[in-house]
Amino acid sequence: MLSLNNTGFSDTLVILGAAGLVIPAFARFRISPVIGFILVGALVGPAGLGSLISQYPWLYYFTISDAHSIEPFAEFGIILLLFSIGLELSFRRLWSMRRLVFGVGAAELAGAGLILAAALYLTGLSTGGAIGLGLALALSSTALVVPIAGTTSAVGRAAFAMLLFEDLALVPIIFMLGALSPVPGVAGMTGLLTTLWVGVLTVAILFVGGRFLLPRMFAQAARTKSPELFLAASLLVVIVASLATTAAGLSPIVGALIAGLLIAETEYHGEVEAITAPFKGLALGVFLITVGMRLDLGFVLANWMPLLGATVMVMVVKVAVTTGLLKLSGARTGTATETGVLMASPSETTLIVLGVAGAAGLISGATAAFWTTVTAIGLTATPLLAKAGQLVARLIEQQEKDEAPAAIDKMRAGTVVIGFGRVGRTVADMLRRHGLSYLGVDADIDNVNAARKEGYTVLFGDVTRSELVDQLRLGHAKALVLTMDDPVLTVRLTKRVRSWVPDLPIIARARDADHAAELYKAGATDAVPETLESSLQLSEAVLVDVGIAVGPVIASIHEKRDEMRKSIKAASDLDREPRLRRTRKADVVE
Repeated sequence: MLSLNNTGFSDTLVILGAAGLVIPAFARFRISPVIGFILVGALVGPAGLGSLISQYPWLYYFTISDAHSIEPFAEFGIILLLFSIGLELSFRRLWSMRRLVFGVGAAELAGAGLILAAALYLTGLSTGGAIGLGLALALSSTALVVPIAGTTSAVGRAAFAMLLFEDLALVPIIFMLGALSPVPGVAGMTGLLTTLWVGVLTVAILFVGGRFLLPRMFAQAARTKSPELFLAASLLVVIVASLATTAAGLSPIVGALIAGLLIAETEYHGEVEAITAPFKGLALGVFLITVGMRLDLGFVLANWMPLLGATVMVMVVKVAVTTGLLKLSGARTGTATETGVLMASPSETTLIVLGVAGAAGLISGATAAFWTTVTAIGLTATPLLAKAGQLVARLIEQQEKDEAPAAIDKMRAGTVVIGFGRVGRTVADMLRRHGLSYLGVDADIDNVNAARKEGYTVLFGDVTRSELVDQLRLGHAKALVLTMDDPVLTVRLTKRVRSWVPDLPIIARARDADHAAELYKAGATDAVPETLESSLQLSEAVLVDVGIAVGPVIASIHEKRDEMRKSIKAASDLDREPRLRRTRKADVVE
């Protein structure tokens, strides 16, 4: 028979009570629930109400008696977060970010880590302790930064690229601390090399096996029309991939990210994301409660000046390094500054590295406790840093944004082309050839500068910011062309524009027929799939080369294109027959 005094029931009561009360209460006052969960953790943890249980036994039901018992759920929340990030990415998009990941990301971690290590060395720490602590504090929070910034905005892309490198660098950092350890028997360079080749082999097996097995497995789950089975299959994939990378010596979040990427390449990504979202949210709440438990409010009050000074030092160094590197890489001043401020606080992985440094004998227990409190304070402040970064970025870029109305006025109610890469330039060339005005918009400053030098009318702008879209005056435009290589953002922007400009022709670039169907459902006038257009062009070349007259060839190509378009539009009517497929949601803070 189950006992109501069971520790698990008590902890579950506290967690569910926090989720049910904190989120609505803080949402009502427009305060991030992140702060609420952390404060709940500080209140109900061993250093809060838990310290009074001996005097007031009834507090047992309002405290978490064993902080370590809920840590696996917290880790699972971070794993599901990285899994959901993978669902919003693609291999092509991840490859396009390689310069940010391995260039700016590596420089940011090394630069901030070395500066912090030098400052800590001057306070009297040993060389190994200063390096370990400096690298730990240089890490930023994937669990908090990505949900705030998303992965589609300029800030979100830059932040995610650096965070991805930090997550990949976690294992080498841990092994390096082992090499620096004065404690005999701690693994060093040999263990690192072994882990690297085993890890690479494991990742390769996951990629190959996932490509072959996942579509078949989810197809079987979809045929049963059982949401429970679909959920079980989704969680099984995440857990198996995470266990595989953990067994290889890598972080479990690497496996979770790979699992998300593999499922993102299947047609079931939307359903998987929707069905796992509630678990991710609750598990992340548990993680934030565990962060709050590390806050000893009595210790904070007694040492608030050194804690505040240490927190500010870490944040200033990270803001300066991150902002400077992003500026050198070509980012706008506002984007670089906002990203730097957002990533200024330490990370949940900082706590892992602190534990390893302590076990390796590089730092004392008192030092680890002090910087653990600094980390918890920084994590609590992350939502406030996000707001501050947005405010500073708006002030910095106000003058640059003033160019938008002038450029739009010069357009004279022409066509707006959002995304000015190879496809956008081709569209602009054809419009100019027919004497039609246009305005290009792109979020890549290098693309904008290069296009302006070639005589194109292009405006720098990040269309994930609602104020820029409002400035484009689409109600007076002749057409809107979307050529971005971001399927999630394209669908989201199509839906938003269609809701308030119902008669505007919206022509969108689609990745494939499925993406085109999503765009038609969102309100696109025309969606042009890249894969189908390339096949039509190939067919046209074949027919002409084998001797068919050009006129009949062009007529047949147009007829085939119309057939394909009708088929895609029919497939876009998703309301008539239920399907296990939904549009992915972009986690973007506007």
